[in-house]
Parts: sequence; structure tokens; C-alpha cells
Amino acid sequence: MSREINMCTPSTPVMSVGALSRRSGISVSAIHFYEREGLIRSTRNAANHRRYSRASLRILAIIKAGQQAGIPLAEIRTALKPALSGQPLGREDWARISEGWRDDLDHRIHMLQRVRDRLSGCIRCGCLSHELCEMFNPDDRAAAQGPGAPGLGV
Repeated sequence: MSREINMCTPSTPVMSVGALSRRSGISVSAIHFYEREGLIRSTRNAANHRRYSRASLRILAIIKAGQQAGIPLAEIRTALKPALSGQPLGREDWARISEGWRDDLDHRIHMLQRVRDRLSGCIRCGCLSHELCEMFNPDDRAAAQGPGAPGLGV
């Protein structure tokens, strides 16, 4: 049984899903999921096997970076719109995409730090007092402030 080794060199501008998976470090099932979600595209060869362009590696790297940063797939899709239209992505595109995510990341980092700081104070206190603990919510007073945990700032 021969095994296809197509690592997508300049002389072979397309690769199989297995080769794309090995090069990107992303599972075949995840690649198929991203394709169903419209984040990457493939063509089919004469045997009806999927073939991916070299540009798919860069797109998958951006998807992976976005997901590691907690960016929702819908936002990643929006950021990748030029690539999904067939335009190659370059350094300038990555700079534009990452800059667009920076403010959101800074905001989330700030909110997580606030939660961490308030949670640490409560854990350090150890009193678990219904009357004294600023994290506790007797008589559901915080309900008037809306949903979530207002004491944690979320």
C-alpha cells in the first residue's frame, strides 16, 4: 500500500487533506469542519479527493491563532473575507487582522484581571460570611443590576 506524500512544494501547488493536516498541526476532522463552515476551500481531483492550495496553510494558521486568542469563528470568518474571495494573504493582511483583534483582547485581559483580583480577595478572606463578604449577594440585591455576577465585574 503506497502512501501519498504530498507536502505542497512549489512544483506541487496543492496538497491532500492529510498533508495539510501534517503541515498545519490541525486534525483532518477540524480541517473538514473549517471547510463546512466556509473558512477554507478545496478543489477535487479526478478521483474526487480534496486538494488544498498552499494558501490554506496561512489561513489555518490565522484560524488557529484566532482561536487560541478566544476570537469567535464568526469574527475569524469576517477577518478572512478577502482570502475567502481568492485573494492571497500577506503580512499586511495579518497586520490588519491582528490589529483588529487587539482591542478586543486588551478588553478581555482587563476584565479577566479584574475577576482574578476580586476572586483572590474572596479566597484569601476565607470568611464565607453572608454579612461581611463583598462577593456574597444576600437577598439577591444584585438582581436589580441585571444578569451576571456584578461583584466580579462580569
